[in-house]
Amino acid sequence: MRLPFEEAVTRHGPTVLRVCRAVLGAGADADDAWSETFLAALQAWPDLPEDTNVEAWLVRVAGRKAIDITRARARHAIPTDTLPERTTALGQAGDDTAHVWADVARLPERQRLAIAYHYLGGLPHTETAQIIGGTPDAVRRAAADGIRTLRRQLRAEQSQTDAARTADVSPPTAPDRTPRTSPDHRTDGAAR
Repeated sequence: MRLPFEEAVTRHGPTVLRVCRAVLGAGADADDAWSETFLAALQAWPDLPEDTNVEAWLVRVAGRKAIDITRARARHAIPTDTLPERTTALGQAGDDTAHVWADVARLPERQRLAIAYHYLGGLPHTETAQIIGGTPDAVRRAAADGIRTLRRQLRAEQSQTDAARTADVSPPTAPDRTPRTSPDHRTDGAAR
């Protein structure tokens, strides 16, 4: 028996939102894609076959909604005034993870999509390849390259943070206590 729609939203909503944000970036467009995904899902819910993998189906719907929004961006002007982000329990990129979402957004499109659908959406590489085009091996490679780039960026950021901390807490240098001698005086008491 299929679970109630409300439970599907609760259970799979965070995954769908992560996919939307990975594809569109954190912001209103990702939130719109999330909403449109579940509106479309609500309409199709009564006719959905019992054996459907609901999470994978929702991720595919979210991917298509994200594509629709990407196409709409190209056709419409983007407003310049921005509103502050609201935090939510559904995986909003907060202060501590904003840099991760920014790093994901800087990835090449195929790497970003491969990571979004496979790692964040839980789809196998074969289904991800069907969505973004290409072979499963090419998608696997794009995802691996993206993860490697993200790890490299994280290590670089951690090194910079560690270096800054070390510079801030380095112990003060002790005063120089070596005896000072002038050319006219020798410390061993011997005369010239």
